Amino acid sequence: MKALPTGTVAKALSAQVPEPTSAPHAPAPSNAGVPEPTSTPRAPAPSHTGTLSLPEDASTHGHRIDALLAWSHRFDAVLITVALGWLVLAVWRFRKAKQAASDGGTRRSRAWVLGLALGAFVVVDGTLLLGSEGYLRDVLWNFSVPSEDPRTVRIEINAHQWSWEARYAGEDGRFNTSDDVVTWNDLRVPVGVPVWVQLVSTDVVHGFSLPHFRVKLDAIPGRVNQTWFQAAREGAWEAACYQHCGTSHYRMRGVLTAMSPESYATWLREAGKQSAQAWDAEDVAAHWGWEWKAP
Repeated sequence: MKALPTGTVAKALSAQVPEPTSAPHAPAPSNAGVPEPTSTPRAPAPSHTGTLSLPEDASTHGHRIDALLAWSHRFDAVLITVALGWLVLAVWRFRKAKQAASDGGTRRSRAWVLGLALGAFVVVDGTLLLGSEGYLRDVLWNFSVPSEDPRTVRIEINAHQWSWEARYAGEDGRFNTSDDVVTWNDLRVPVGVPVWVQLVSTDVVHGFSLPHFRVKLDAIPGRVNQTWFQAAREGAWEAACYQHCGTSHYRMRGVLTAMSPESYATWLREAGKQSAQAWDAEDVAAHWGWEWKAP
């Protein structure tokens, strides 16, 4: 994730978002009456329930996060095996030795211990550091991918207790206009297309998470955070809050539906028409969107 400068955007946002004490209003649900995609389930079904495995990876780049975690677990297994094996061997070999006070060892023994610790640190942490840096450079902080792709879908999300309010630009390509599509706890994206998310909060800190896309982003009042991802296939998955945000935190759940590009275009077009009909220029609280700003 990467934050926009808190200057212009933050000031513009603070002037447009509703006060924390009043729940933001939205136009009538813009997807009402729009046919649901018949090829995608509406209820996410966690495939990892009751297991120690990671959630199903539904993104284009999530496998790189999984690979880093797998390497971390391999290193853990090797280090635990070596440490326990050495401990058991030492106990067995010196089980009949006379008890002696610790003298700190010789200079040579201390050099061996320091060398082994330094070697383990370089191999383990160095490998994970290089892998993480590559992911940050190629994916997470590489906003040139969504900014240069004309197919990119941009979504503004307003987090508040206890729902995710998402705004899509309509056919005019601008936010905060009459054909914006606004949904509640219902995110829809096309498959194989970069999805660029900018996220704010109007009350407390929330944790926007798409575990099946290896995405987690903090929603912080007064700040615009952003990230991007790309769905690899059609389906429906959970969108959750990973930051305890109040007594009804458990209710802050939504569904992300990945659709074919054709189905997504149909849904956005029809929902935009309904939003234009329900547009109320005097409903200031519903106009919480902001001008999209690239980093």
